[in-house]
Amino acid sequence: MNINSPGLINKSIEELTTDESKTVVDIYKMLVDMADRASQRRQAANNFYLSVNTAVIGASTYLGAIGQSTLTLVLIAVAGGVICLAWQWNIDSYRALNSAKFRVINDLEAALPIASFSTEWTYLTPHGSGRRYRPFHAVEVIVPRVFLGLHTVQGARGIPWADAAAKLGSWIIGHP
Repeated sequence: MNINSPGLINKSIEELTTDESKTVVDIYKMLVDMADRASQRRQAANNFYLSVNTAVIGASTYLGAIGQSTLTLVLIAVAGGVICLAWQWNIDSYRALNSAKFRVINDLEAALPIASFSTEWTYLTPHGSGRRYRPFHAVEVIVPRVFLGLHTVQGARGIPWADAAAKLGSWIIGHP
């Protein structure tokens, strides 16, 4: 989409009145503010998921140390895994939301005398290499994956593998 695409501005830039141009600037400011607030909500959500996962890992470790049942430890690990999946979906949703917001902001800059966000991207990714900038979502997705691995290890650690192997071995020997 660009400034002349249907739906963004319904007339050409040249046809905008002074009041309409001021409205475009006001809308631009509002969109930038909304994008900033969405980023703040995203960080708050990440902090929530980080806190919940830390508590779940800590509780699972404590319960394992005091000899809680295998079923309890495995259920806690599964719950932690589900929380990690929800966290990943949340990250993906915020990434799509921010991407759409910044596309509109970049398109709207065509009606403004400056194009600060569009220019910023050219400085961050010269020649499209991506070497100078790694998008936040590319880094933030690592954290729920690390926690998912920890939940998996804790869940697997709670299973009495020796007993399971012995039962499987006796079942195999008893069923030729």
